[in-house]
Amino acid sequence: MSDEQDARAHVVAVSTDSEHRFSKRVVDEIVLIEGWGVEGDAHAGTTVQHRSRVARDPSQPNLRQVHLMHSELFDEVADAGFEVAPGQLGENVTTRGIDLLGLPTDTLLHLGADACVRVTGLRNPCQQINGFEPGLLREVLGRAEDGSVERKGGVMGVVVAGGTVRRGDSIRVELPSGEHAPLSPV
Repeated sequence: MSDEQDARAHVVAVSTDSEHRFSKRVVDEIVLIEGWGVEGDAHAGTTVQHRSRVARDPSQPNLRQVHLMHSELFDEVADAGFEVAPGQLGENVTTRGIDLLGLPTDTLLHLGADACVRVTGLRNPCQQINGFEPGLLREVLGRAEDGSVERKGGVMGVVVAGGTVRRGDSIRVELPSGEHAPLSPV
């Protein structure tokens, strides 16, 4: 990641919801808790909290404690006639100035002064997106030119250092050492 891109990466909005609803409410700040997730959020915990995953195996580790989404996606879907705002697709942290989908697995995202999230993988967009806005799923889940599945619904991560995250906070990217593994759905 270039210093120029890293210098302009920032938090556009933060969102949370204590219940399992699709969209989250934009708030002034969220508190990330190491090994847990977003304080008070329905998806926080050491084991899986997403209802479909709990139904399959509730003892799985929670690799989806924090959902981050790039606001550039909102610009892209607007070109197709969809209006989406921060928090509406269920993300906790809305970013700008960083290619979240291009990061390798285990990248560290330093948010603000203290918080840090380790990227675990891609969000796998689901049919609920069409429930929010009919036809939107095809804009965030499609096919790349090579025929591979293209998932644009943001990335998931786990909290490795707690702290408060607010709108306007900077984001610093720390790539993992060694060979980089591409993101896959978690």
